[in-house]
Amino acid sequence: MIYLNTAGRNTFERPYGLAWLLQLAAELKEFDDPDARQWSAALRPLEQAVTARVAGWLPKLQHPIRTGEHNNTAFSMGLMLDYARVAGDAEFGKIVESRTRDYYLKDRNCPLAYEPSGEDFLSPCLAEADVVRRILPPAEFAGWFTGFLPRVNLEPTQVSDVTDGKAYHLAGLNLSRAWMLEGIVSRLPAADPRRKPLAALAGKLKVTGLESIRSEHYEGGHWLGSFAAYLVSGRGLR
Repeated sequence: MIYLNTAGRNTFERPYGLAWLLQLAAELKEFDDPDARQWSAALRPLEQAVTARVAGWLPKLQHPIRTGEHNNTAFSMGLMLDYARVAGDAEFGKIVESRTRDYYLKDRNCPLAYEPSGEDFLSPCLAEADVVRRILPPAEFAGWFTGFLPRVNLEPTQVSDVTDGKAYHLAGLNLSRAWMLEGIVSRLPAADPRRKPLAALAGKLKVTGLESIRSEHYEGGHWLGSFAAYLVSGRGLR
């Protein structure tokens, strides 16, 4: 907490690392275990510092960040919304939801065909849809999604050089695209004809993504496990 709040560190790990810290806090709050309760209490001061940092930043962020890497705001805001609901932090959740509406609800025709960039581990278009599905009821989300992504045509990405840490990002892209598609499907109405093909695509991406995890390559092995755990646990669907 002291390190985070030291002068000159206002952009430290913002928003990606801060979002994952809040996800850890949410996990501990839901873990019914004596040790987890101790860990949660120990983490609480840092958790509060992070929510204060984000609450001060988002109102000043005039435009969302639409990259496929760490700076992407949609992905991090999804984790932050989930944290706010688990933690019962209505005020923080209100700030994140309000900015989600400001940034994304008017968007149309996301250029999915332009993805991925060469070092993406997140899909800017799917990350946006995945955060919006968290704040809209199914029928309203279905209408928004029709205008935002009229077609979803994707194939699994392949890593050309497993010794290149940036190139290895494309393995993680398969995993994050899979969980984002699962999130989108979970919010579409039961009778929506897009559910089945999107779920099938998510499954295809999941298989490719999980097969790409190789512990002998640090460039991917040190972080892909967390993406795999998030996907296979269905954490984002709770």
